[in-house]
Amino acid sequence: MTPARPPIAVTGLGLLTPAGEGAEATWAAVCAGHSLAARDPALNGLPVDFSCRLPLQDEDIDRAIGRTSWRMGRFAKLAVLAAREAVRDAGLDPANWQGARVATVIGCGMGGTEKWEEQYARLDRHGPDRVSPLAIPMIIPNLATGEVSIDLHAHGISVAPATACASGATAIALARDLLAADLCDVAVAGGAEAAISRMGVTGFWRMGALSERTGAIGEASRPFAADRDGFVIAEGAGVLVLERAADAAARRARPRVLLAGCGSTSDAHHPTAPPDTAHGADAALRTALDEAGLAPYDVDHVNAHGTSTPLNDATEAALIARALPHRPSVTANKGVLGHSLGAAGAIEAALTILTIQHRHVPPIANLQAPAPDFDIDCVTKQPRHQDVRTAVSHSFGFGGHNVVLAFTAT
Repeated sequence: MTPARPPIAVTGLGLLTPAGEGAEATWAAVCAGHSLAARDPALNGLPVDFSCRLPLQDEDIDRAIGRTSWRMGRFAKLAVLAAREAVRDAGLDPANWQGARVATVIGCGMGGTEKWEEQYARLDRHGPDRVSPLAIPMIIPNLATGEVSIDLHAHGISVAPATACASGATAIALARDLLAADLCDVAVAGGAEAAISRMGVTGFWRMGALSERTGAIGEASRPFAADRDGFVIAEGAGVLVLERAADAAARRARPRVLLAGCGSTSDAHHPTAPPDTAHGADAALRTALDEAGLAPYDVDHVNAHGTSTPLNDATEAALIARALPHRPSVTANKGVLGHSLGAAGAIEAALTILTIQHRHVPPIANLQAPAPDFDIDCVTKQPRHQDVRTAVSHSFGFGGHNVVLAFTAT
């Protein structure tokens, strides 16, 4: 018999999204239910020239980071700021903790794409001597978790999962495993991404993944709508602090929620398209519930991956209707925040936690009602008051990665 996993408490969270800095700003924005997409001058001349960027200026971010900001790619900076907030929220102080027992697990899907473009332009125009000696550290995806570990004096296991748009959720699931195996006492886990670049946007456009509503930008991201046509690219970071519940209780920390179960699977089907049957996502959902000791009918709420792409939303809606036939409430935060790729799973996990705590389900932006063939209970137009005791957060990524996180109220 497999030994029972210790209960895992979420004791802190940090968010940095197109809504601004801090969990309160992002929660207020998703509850308001209005898209944050805007024209992006960096994308001028491209077929898709809009995105969801952070409202913070580069100098504001650098000032907040401090003297080490010069060496970091933007995605790493966002990870550091979100991690600091999460640790403060947990009531922990890196100056006093046992750093060797603190793990950092920050997922990232693409890394510093904007720095790659910038440094390649220098090489092409001015030659090798003008390329920064920090070009590689500012680009490689693992430097998000690397810079977080440096900033927090965390000397434990440091890992950077790269499972595309599931990276942030994969990081949280892996952190749970490290705690359950007693390989750390505190895990700082989540995802960060800042991949809004001309090449990145063009690549997603060429594969047909982006919305082309250039004349109605605020209506472009519309998860589960009949006329959805793609996602809006975004940036951001979300970080959680996880501890064994017994350890949190010993230091008198009050958990926000419990991370009750995690399910991770692979479709083994196609590089970018989910299978019609959604067998991998279905297995991930059932594994998360089994680990939590829950039945499908125990699920009160689903924070959907909900990219606003035709195929993904149809597959996910069918999965929810089949696996959770009692029709729990469904939201999809990408309608407001856009799709932050490797950060999305962690941001949405944090928002799922806030949904449980606030007993409010944010609405899906730009959605009057789900497509007629979707038998799911989408929350629309305004937040819905609901006593959510158990919620699941879905994350799916290119490569066939599926991650489902199950959270329960304390």
